[in-house]
Amino acid sequence: MPQPTAVLFYVADIAKSSTFYSDLFDLKPTIASPFYAMFKLDTGFEFAIYDRNKLQPPAAAMSASAELGFTVADNAALNALHQKWIEKGIEIVMPPMKMYFGGIHFMALDPDGHRLRVATPD
Repeated sequence: MPQPTAVLFYVADIAKSSTFYSDLFDLKPTIASPFYAMFKLDTGFEFAIYDRNKLQPPAAAMSASAELGFTVADNAALNALHQKWIEKGIEIVMPPMKMYFGGIHFMALDPDGHRLRVATPD
């Protein structure tokens, strides 16, 4: 069975989101156009953003009901990344906290309200 290798977020402002994710990943897009940008991560995973006004076929509904998850090695790495994102001005909507299902997590938002969850392993 095929395995997912990419995720794509629909965004309102491709330039703003491209700048945001370039800074977040410390990586320039592998592919960039006025309506699309794709970042190929070291793991081979592809993260892309697409101008929501250029979708073909158009999406039936728009929502920021997804999360992009990041795993860090330990609490020190989580706290360091949390502080770095605060300093970059990234909106933090949940400070680091122990979750009932395991690990310490914090959550931030991208410019379109997509959730960015950072977590430690259990």
